[in-house]
Amino acid sequence: MKTMPPIKAAIFKVLFLLIFTVSFSSCGEKSKRENSKKEAFNKSKNEEIETSFFIEMGNAMNSMISQSQIAQQKSSESKIVEVSKKIADHQNQLLLQVNEMANKKLIIITDISAAHKDELLELNNTNGSSFNKAYLSSMTTALDQQIKLFEQISKRTNDQLILKLVLQYLPEQYQLLRETEQIKSEFN
Repeated sequence: MKTMPPIKAAIFKVLFLLIFTVSFSSCGEKSKRENSKKEAFNKSKNEEIETSFFIEMGNAMNSMISQSQIAQQKSSESKIVEVSKKIADHQNQLLLQVNEMANKKLIIITDISAAHKDELLELNNTNGSSFNKAYLSSMTTALDQQIKLFEQISKRTNDQLILKLVLQYLPEQYQLLRETEQIKSEFN
């Protein structure tokens, strides 16, 4: 049996180690690429969730502000006028903050959606006690929907600014909902 000269053996060892090293490093790059694809997908999913939140919240706030302004003009009941002012003020503050956050994320919140416009027209066409009942019913539904939106986004996002917004406004939303439901029960 012939032995290999030491130079050839050294060349084969170096060549083998080089192939071995390249193979393992390319495997690591593949897993890094897969991880970066997963991260990009998760980021776009989170961005989609946040975008949906901002748009839905913006539409609801615009609608509530418009309905509350109509209630301030049409209602003869002082309790309804008072709660409608609170709701409008609260929603305006919230809208300013949500718009600011959305603009930073390059999200544009448009005016009231078609569904909310229909609600607004329907409310505007009612009078007297039927107006009061319709307004209070609409506000309790809208506040309840906003609370659900806040709760959903708080579970689905890690964005600290959104979570801070939820912590700041969710207790006030519950308070307005309780107050509106109490007035609604007085008129039923």
